[in-house]
Amino acid sequence: MNINRWIGRREANWKRLDTLLTQVEKRGLKSLQAPQIKELASLYRSVSADLARAKTNKVGNIIVQDLQRLTSRGYNQIYQGSRHQEWQAVWDFCRWGFPSVVQKTFAYTAVATAIFLVAALIAWWFAWQDPNFISLIAPPSLIEKVRDKGELWMGSIVGIEPLASSSIMVNNIKVSFGAVGGGITAGAVTVFILINNGLHIGAIATLVAQNNLAYPFWAFVLPHGSLELPAIFLAGGAGLLIGRGILFPGKYRRGDAIKFYGYQAAQLVFGIVPMLIIAGTIEGFFSPSPVVPSPLKYAVGVGLFTVLVVYCSRQRKDEG
Repeated sequence: MNINRWIGRREANWKRLDTLLTQVEKRGLKSLQAPQIKELASLYRSVSADLARAKTNKVGNIIVQDLQRLTSRGYNQIYQGSRHQEWQAVWDFCRWGFPSVVQKTFAYTAVATAIFLVAALIAWWFAWQDPNFISLIAPPSLIEKVRDKGELWMGSIVGIEPLASSSIMVNNIKVSFGAVGGGITAGAVTVFILINNGLHIGAIATLVAQNNLAYPFWAFVLPHGSLELPAIFLAGGAGLLIGRGILFPGKYRRGDAIKFYGYQAAQLVFGIVPMLIIAGTIEGFFSPSPVVPSPLKYAVGVGLFTVLVVYCSRQRKDEG
């Protein structure tokens, strides 16, 4: 191999790769156009092959070292840089993406919330009219503890907080995923889950109110419920989005509508899961704690809900 002729042929590629890498190192991968990104990847592979050839043919330490530095820079930007871009995308979604999709799909979340609240009000009304109605919904052991012993059931969590917290997280995520997945039944299962949960909370709230335990009950519910209930409402909205794509595709073909609304539902799920994990931790460790005074529990619940509302109301300045 004529080394000088080979270097002359390949040197232009090395300089071009150096130019592209310098731009990426200064301004990031996003500063490149799509053709330039393809060119960068192609040049990296080409220069890597040149490095192997240079080592085999012993073209000189200086050339080998230059090519090693060039390929190392290329590796860092293409592979390490892509991981950085992925984490940056996650961070951007947490900061702006989730609030944005919550705002865009708010009408569906509002409908899901209304379904839940109407069911809770129906249960409340029937429970006050007929005390036997509660026995159709709440388990006998819970009714006996509240009605006959005048106690709440949350004390059973104390002492087994880690186990209780993980069980609560799994259950809440299961309910929420059920509400989202229920969208594939044209939203029927989603509506059923919302109604079922609304009836339960309405009946139990009435039961504790009838036995003068409403204040400690809501002191327990509010700290974690300030995140858990909105997460369930958002999951219900996600399920209704999928149902919308099936029933009312509008200007889209049905398959395209399902993809479009399903993507929005998936984005909601990405934000719902962390909310449920935080809520489950609070419900397992903080909400049932006898050491924490009830006024503080109420304050934490109101504070968390306020933070959630402010967070979900955020907008980029260029969207404002």
